[in-house]
Amino acid sequence: MGENVQVPLKEHYPDLPDSWRYELALLKVKLAGLPADAIDKLPSQLSGGMRKRAGLARALALDPPLLFLDEPTAGLDPIGAAAFDHLLLTLQRALGLTVFLITHDLDTLYAICDRVAVIADRKVVVNAPLREVERFDHPWVQEYFHGPRARARAMPVPPRRRRTEPWKPAPTTC
Repeated sequence: MGENVQVPLKEHYPDLPDSWRYELALLKVKLAGLPADAIDKLPSQLSGGMRKRAGLARALALDPPLLFLDEPTAGLDPIGAAAFDHLLLTLQRALGLTVFLITHDLDTLYAICDRVAVIADRKVVVNAPLREVERFDHPWVQEYFHGPRARARAMPVPPRRRRTEPWKPAPTTC
């Protein structure tokens, strides 16, 4: 994976010593939330979430001011997707990045997006802060932000009931 992260560095800075390229790649791997030993792993040794982070490390290799991402949480479980959203938000704030992403993931939209552009009818129908987009009067926009999946996302999780008596194991029968 480390070689993959170093590719943009080799292309843009061919005279950079190998040891510096390695150290820069290691820094980007760590920035992407991966452990240092991940730099020596092969792509087949990485989980889906680690592959997403490896791609992010490569995208960060040249310290871009603008980061483009296409469905960054696709294929991740909800916990992994939330962690990736948190990482993106942290990097955006810490590095001053502008993150431009394409996503259908409502949780990602609400977690990290300041502004949303919606494409419907083969054109951008609205480009505004998220709360304005939610209220935009267009059938597709209304269905997307207020349809069944959006309502499921917005439903509060019921509070857990507290036990009043100590836990006892259930009787077993053989």
